[in-house]
Amino acid sequence: MEENMEEGQTQKGCFECCIKCLGGIPYASLIATILLYAGVALFCGCGHEALSGTVTILHNYFEVARSAGDTLDVFTMIDIFKYVIYGMAAAFFVYGILLMVEGFFTTGAIKDLYGDFKITTCGRCVSAWFIMLTYIFMLAWLGVTAFTSLPVFMYFNIWTICQNTTVVEGANLCLDLRQFGIVTIGEEKKICTGSENFFKMCESNELDLTFHLFIVALAGAGAAVIAMIHYLMVLSANWAYVKDACRMQKYEDIKSKEEQELHDIHSTRSKERLNAYT
Repeated sequence: MEENMEEGQTQKGCFECCIKCLGGIPYASLIATILLYAGVALFCGCGHEALSGTVTILHNYFEVARSAGDTLDVFTMIDIFKYVIYGMAAAFFVYGILLMVEGFFTTGAIKDLYGDFKITTCGRCVSAWFIMLTYIFMLAWLGVTAFTSLPVFMYFNIWTICQNTTVVEGANLCLDLRQFGIVTIGEEKKICTGSENFFKMCESNELDLTFHLFIVALAGAGAAVIAMIHYLMVLSANWAYVKDACRMQKYEDIKSKEEQELHDIHSTRSKERLNAYT
């Protein structure tokens, strides 16, 4: 009988512990972190492969060669963009973890370990800092989204011409890379609808795959923007929470101090009455 009671108390304790742990999880920050990781993963992974596909298209069909020496050409710019993608993936992986930790602090998951006053004092400054940083990142991702839409627009034009080759048959339409600033004015790198390279490019998988990879990368950048906006709402709510908690802590301190003073006054008067009676 005693063993059954002890087993029931143990199960009850485990259940209460699980409920307490689940209650301390910052679900809003968790959703924003998952959305951020998904967006960054789509943008970085698909963007990297789309840039590699762009290099292949420029090499094989537009016959653009890499410049010798340290000249800043389109291939060097693509390599720089790839390194930027590597840095963004690592930076936002760390940033997502930091925001999750901040969410755990403000939800009070470790409140029993550190106490209310320390959490609210530190958490107020940390929340304000993260709000400012997240707002800057949101603006940066808006710029990245706008920049990513440019290759999507360019590839959409090429892909549309390839999909409507029968409509443009007989018309001599050319795609000149100088219009997009990819090569210098002195270089004439263009491909026309009647050329052999044009039909090879339209029949190849590189064009279709690269175009859709850029679309997915654009969607990933948009998801990262939504995640930043979600984080701003969460951090603003957390900042308000720690601000109210700090005010409540001050109120409790003042109330406790006044009660202690009243208790001391009553104790002093009681002692005075007792002394006067004796």
